[in-house]
Amino acid sequence: MMLEDKLLLWKFKRGSKEAFRVIYDKYIDDLMSLATNLLNDVFAAEDIVQDVFVSFVQSVENFHLRENLKGYLATCTANRSRDYIRKNKRHRIAIGKQLEQMKTTQRNPVQLLIHDEELEKASFALAELPFEQREAVVLHLQGNMRFRQIAKMRNVSIKTIQSRYRYGLDKLRSLLNGEVRK
Repeated sequence: MMLEDKLLLWKFKRGSKEAFRVIYDKYIDDLMSLATNLLNDVFAAEDIVQDVFVSFVQSVENFHLRENLKGYLATCTANRSRDYIRKNKRHRIAIGKQLEQMKTTQRNPVQLLIHDEELEKASFALAELPFEQREAVVLHLQGNMRFRQIAKMRNVSIKTIQSRYRYGLDKLRSLLNGEVRK
């Protein structure tokens, strides 16, 4: 995977638009999912991810891949999401827009209603977590990032990230079971 990314970067640096398209297609869904879960706003997530790709294109000449491209882009997405939340001071954003985008294609109406209700409940619970806990949970579970990578990105210890993750999962379980602990 890393070798493929290095080859794509090499081609892109030499002017291949096709190489960028492959990179974009390869990572857009993961980055959108990550940003959407961090922000609880599909439209803001689209803006964040597009900004990440624009910045990537603008800085590709000076870019040197150290680990993996997905991790780098996920880190950029998480950082921009954090900046967005700080700038706009919004911790809760309407879930309705997200649910509109994430509708499932199940044919059974009962299953569709159950799925939508579960998705809404999970989205609300995720939005209730403090950003640091939400970030640790989403980056680890959805971004497939290791605790070490998240810790390095946040410039904190691995134990801190593991604690944020554990507390985040505990609070999610509590919220989803209706036993809110503060």
